[in-house]
Amino acid sequence: MADPLAPPRLRFAPSPTGYLHVGGARTALFNWLYARNTGGTFILRIEDTDKARSTDESERAIFEGLEWLGLNWDEHVVHQALGLPRHQRDANFLLETGAAYRCFCTAAELDAMRQAAAARKDSFKYDRRCDLLAPEEIQRRVAAGMPFVVRFRVPDGETAWDDAVHERIAFPNKDIEDFVILRSDGTPIYNLAVVSDDIDMGITLVMRGDDHISNTPKQILLYRALGNEPPRFAHVPMIHGMDGKKLSKRHGATAVADYQKEGILPGAMVNFLALMGWSPGGDREVMSLEEMIALFSLSGLQKKAAIFDTKKLEWMNGQHLSRISALELEPRLTPALLDAGVATAEMLQSRFEWYLGLIDLLKVRARTVLDMVRQAAPFFPGAIVYDPEAIEKQWKDRAGTADILAAVHHRLATLEPWTPEALEEALRTLAAERGVAAGKIFQPLRVALTGLTVRPGIFERLVAMGPDLTTKRLIQAIQFLQAPAA
Repeated sequence: MADPLAPPRLRFAPSPTGYLHVGGARTALFNWLYARNTGGTFILRIEDTDKARSTDESERAIFEGLEWLGLNWDEHVVHQALGLPRHQRDANFLLETGAAYRCFCTAAELDAMRQAAAARKDSFKYDRRCDLLAPEEIQRRVAAGMPFVVRFRVPDGETAWDDAVHERIAFPNKDIEDFVILRSDGTPIYNLAVVSDDIDMGITLVMRGDDHISNTPKQILLYRALGNEPPRFAHVPMIHGMDGKKLSKRHGATAVADYQKEGILPGAMVNFLALMGWSPGGDREVMSLEEMIALFSLSGLQKKAAIFDTKKLEWMNGQHLSRISALELEPRLTPALLDAGVATAEMLQSRFEWYLGLIDLLKVRARTVLDMVRQAAPFFPGAIVYDPEAIEKQWKDRAGTADILAAVHHRLATLEPWTPEALEEALRTLAAERGVAAGKIFQPLRVALTGLTVRPGIFERLVAMGPDLTTKRLIQAIQFLQAPAA
């Protein structure tokens, strides 16, 4: 029996049959946070018994996703398939103790039973006919090489547990059929493999999605039949899309790697996922990993399904972007700029201090790293593309806008010094001379400089661009406005 005072042992047990999706990542995160909060142990187990669907590529994707999120595991990775001899020994033990029996029913026979149940409008439940076979008949069939599965004999009574999330949960055993634990080829069914592995690994808390609640009574029965007390269970709510349905590919990106490619920071992703079914108390939302570790508790887990709101994730990412230093952000932004062809490595290295200043300028209002790439493009020599919405909103009067930009060009051509204060004074004076509000100068100018209407402030942008690139952008915009409209 596990020492109730010992630090908990938890596991994350994905199947390597696809990418690491956000639901799995959230489960891993909750286990990891609780282990770190309590001084426990977090173990990664790869449930690779489905050889037909398991791939090395999927396994690598799981490793890479967890590493990107910063969720390090404490012991060597466990591969479930290597436990096959133990799984078979446990099944044989259950046979020897009478907790399980051999079932020789063929697929055709089982299908006929199901059809008969359906005709009676009854739910199908195996009728234990093979459990009634005489020992001599069983031995004869085994000796003859007849294929069989091993079924667990569900006892009478009730199976219940105190769930850390859902409180007391109970299942009448009469509603649980004698379930298969070993296939005819000698490989284990999920419930047996999981229980055998968890016992072997000394797992004391199983925290997983509440879609596993129906498996739990079967697993508790197996624990006890194998002579072990079950661990604690905590079944966390599923993640739903904005339509209230279980999150799937139809809701957009569900793979952790997709969000990495979209420019989401790992700290923001972890922060966002942590709030999918857990509350730290109060109205706290933006947290560092250290803060989440300190605050995490099972009592904060919620029963209600969590909603995956992409806009909230982008907002969260923007909050994290604004809080990290330019030096920390640079290794994430630089590859994205190079991939997009916005800048060359030489451009960035030769003006590195200026580049760090640009990052500080852009990160304040960006939501993702890709946002920063789009906003950074105008600060480099290549031509820019004007956002149609920006044109419609700020350049509707093409001739008037061209005249304003020409006046700005003339006013800034000889401006010294090129500082925020001097730029602001020059442009506000120009607005006053023309008898218009300053915004009538600033807004069209922002589009001319960036192609966009996004902030930050116009004067910081002008300083970062410098007089030469500013002049180039103004001339480009004036020529665009004076050209015949398409």
